[in-house]
Amino acid sequence: MATEPLAHTGPLVHICARADWEAARASGEYRAPSLAEVGFIHLSAPYQAHYPADRLFHDRQDLVLLWLDPARLAYPVKWEPGVPTDPESMAFPHLYGPLPVAAVVEVTEFTPRADGSFAPLAVE
Repeated sequence: MATEPLAHTGPLVHICARADWEAARASGEYRAPSLAEVGFIHLSAPYQAHYPADRLFHDRQDLVLLWLDPARLAYPVKWEPGVPTDPESMAFPHLYGPLPVAAVVEVTEFTPRADGSFAPLAVE
């Protein structure tokens, strides 16, 4: 099992449809379909978000990024390998439980470029 990168200490992000986020705000927590399917919610460090976005959401125009404070998450986050097409040895954070709305500190638009792909996020 991969471990958290030592260099990443900031926020995590989750990509979702705006409508799913609005529904989560009404219920107080977000439950991605992956939680029922594989037991966790896929997260990313900001510098990684374009990898799953390109793979899963090519050309989607209805997406937002949920910026999360990891200290506000009530369930474990484990850093685990992505898929074989991700950069070698890259681990992604997985949340093993529902995402509380209170952990979301910012919501931003996440739109693709003209070719449908997503640009890497500019992070400081």
